[in-house]
Amino acid sequence: MKIAALLLTFILTAPYEAAIPYFSRARTVTVPSPDHQNYFIVDAGIWKFARPDLGDLRLYDAQLSVPYALAKQSGGSSTRESPAPVLNLGKAGDHTEFDLDVRGLNPYERVRLEIDAKNFINNARVQGSSSLNHRAGIDLGRSTLYDFTSEGLGSNFLLKFPASSFPYLHVQLSPGISPRQIKSAYISNFSETKSARTQAGNCTSALAPAMQSAFNCLLWEGMPLDRLAFDLPPGAVNFNRTVIVSDGKGNELERASISRVRIDRAGQTVVADNVALNLYSRVAKQVKITVENGDDPPLPIQQLRPLSIERRVYFDPNRRSALHLYYGDARLDAPSYDYQKFFQPLPEAVMAQLGADEANPQFTGRPDDRPWSERHNALLWIAMLSAVALLGGLALRGLRSTSAPGTN
Repeated sequence: MKIAALLLTFILTAPYEAAIPYFSRARTVTVPSPDHQNYFIVDAGIWKFARPDLGDLRLYDAQLSVPYALAKQSGGSSTRESPAPVLNLGKAGDHTEFDLDVRGLNPYERVRLEIDAKNFINNARVQGSSSLNHRAGIDLGRSTLYDFTSEGLGSNFLLKFPASSFPYLHVQLSPGISPRQIKSAYISNFSETKSARTQAGNCTSALAPAMQSAFNCLLWEGMPLDRLAFDLPPGAVNFNRTVIVSDGKGNELERASISRVRIDRAGQTVVADNVALNLYSRVAKQVKITVENGDDPPLPIQQLRPLSIERRVYFDPNRRSALHLYYGDARLDAPSYDYQKFFQPLPEAVMAQLGADEANPQFTGRPDDRPWSERHNALLWIAMLSAVALLGGLALRGLRSTSAPGTN
């Protein structure tokens, strides 16, 4: 019995195998460079019919499966931050100066200051030097520090400059920040890779209550929503608005803010632009976007663009000039290829061309492997009802026999 139970468990949990007749959709893949790594971009047609995780994508050369790697072009940034001792902090004339000991922390390209001050603009100059008391250092440029707490427009305490490896940095602030307001400093290097995104639907303006602007966004079937980009004219500046993302039933999904700062004070200019929202990836048919304007005029939003992070399928054609892509098998598990495990995208990778999305002419669908009782549910109910009726008839007949006259 135990062996039979184990065998049944194995049968029920065994992964489904891929086979061309089981895929509902098919496309040609034209390979422009058979001797190099190729890739194609997952488009709206694939998202519509494939599994949400794209686990049912398969590449074939005739009947031979071709390994691939699925890569998300999300880009991103990374920062490694370390504390830097603040030395020689003091006032030189009408301004504050200090040194940073950054030995052993190279390479670096940013300094984040902790400043105990509000509502200011300050121009900071950074120099690199090989010794602590060397004042004629190499000029690394200037950064604008600011805090706009009273306006609700945020702050910036970051010094940016070209990647450097000097053991010491000298920082000179413009008048307005005292030495006692400098609390600490952190040195870091910053790396960033560009992301790639594709259109995920269309947004149109909608009626909204006073003090709000609203948009309805219809999203393409199956495609995840990862970002909202607000297109505004250059003259729309100095705002900070809360944005609410809701589903089709009005339930709030996310809340964030967009802003743009462009302020001139005392001959100094601050520019900061943040008019796009990164969202938790989600699949929906429709979302509503609400911008809280408060007592300010509505923002002149020219366009609101729902975007999805681009997904790419990389593969090595091995001199093949044409392949076929199949998808649309909800029961199929995601593949496990060595190619994916050791995959590295190459700079010289070439984009392959996808043919039109079409029904797979070889499609038969998977055989029905459900238990007999599930496949013949109606017959099972008929049999059960017949049995109940038969038992009821027998019981009724027995009752009549026992109650007949002349019986003891």
